[in-house]
Amino acid sequence: MRRPPLRVWVWTAVTLVVAAVAVLLWRTSDAAATSSTTASAVTVPDGTPAATVTQAWSSATGPAPRRVVEVGRVLVTDEHGLAMVDAASGAEAWHYRRSNARLCDATAVDGVVIAVFRTTSRCNEAVAFAAATGVRDWTRNVRYRTDVDLTSTDQVLLASSPTGIVTLDPTGNNTRWRYAAPTGCRLVGSDAGSTGVVVLQRCTGADTLQVSLFDAFGGNAVWSRDITTDGGTARLAGADRLVDVVVGDRVQVLSPADGSLLTELPLPALPAGQDPGSEPLQQAGVGDVALLWARGTVYALDQATGLQRWSVPAVGLPSAGEAGDTVTVPEDGAFVQRSLADGLEVGRSRTDDPLPVGGRTSVVGPVVVYATADEVLGYR
Repeated sequence: MRRPPLRVWVWTAVTLVVAAVAVLLWRTSDAAATSSTTASAVTVPDGTPAATVTQAWSSATGPAPRRVVEVGRVLVTDEHGLAMVDAASGAEAWHYRRSNARLCDATAVDGVVIAVFRTTSRCNEAVAFAAATGVRDWTRNVRYRTDVDLTSTDQVLLASSPTGIVTLDPTGNNTRWRYAAPTGCRLVGSDAGSTGVVVLQRCTGADTLQVSLFDAFGGNAVWSRDITTDGGTARLAGADRLVDVVVGDRVQVLSPADGSLLTELPLPALPAGQDPGSEPLQQAGVGDVALLWARGTVYALDQATGLQRWSVPAVGLPSAGEAGDTVTVPEDGAFVQRSLADGLEVGRSRTDDPLPVGGRTSVVGPVVVYATADEVLGYR
């Protein structure tokens, strides 16, 4: 038998090398590190929560999205990605995970789920998916800090950090505008809501904090005002319907039109030794009311006057997405349906399962979804 010509050996060696390189590249590629599935869209079942509900499922989550329910499904996150699960059963509908990247944060709005991943020293990749199906909508490169926080409201995605904010179109992926903290200043709070985008800013040497409202789409400054804290801690509670800032044991309720002080709302004193900077504060808008949850009570504040319409003890924030004139308030041992106008009880869904403190409530047909900082629970 004749030995193969030298060129055959050369081509064989080259082919083997190319194959080995291809395998190596595949194993280290984003494609090999990515696991993703899709699903059919879901129809939200008719009905309302029963008179007695029990915990049907729970799922750990983190970093916890502030907004978890979108198009009838529920968003949960983990270190490397996210999943949308069925509201009634908690069963996974679709997921997107990357073993070679870490999830910085995620949110849902306008029918899409947006996630920001870190593959370098910064959070550098933003990906959006159709919330109903998991089909990828858009991808873009970004340069966010590792402590970036995503907040969303209708047609606005806000990415914020202590050094500045960026707003994006959640369905079109384009950057709308940016705001960087001036030299010597630092953002201690920011939020996006129906009033616009609000930032709370502290500057070196200043005895006051500055609250500023920006137009959510154009980034134009609407108003700015200084708040005296007398050395205490100040925190931005929310920007839906009203702009609320907690200073010490009082809530300063600011007009969304010009930033003027509409009223001050007294709060119960914090327990001795509790850090004011760690207390949970949540706010959402429903109809013409701003719902503020702080220190174990939900307050319904009139959008026009800032005055309190009603208040009740609650373990978390009521539902904010229901049509009609009622909201569902998570209380001790029950989800209580109350009139938005005066807070009177109009229905009750009892539960023997103790509700965790500090959650946000959403109603999906006959299911109540209750999301805390590290867990999402479904009751039916």
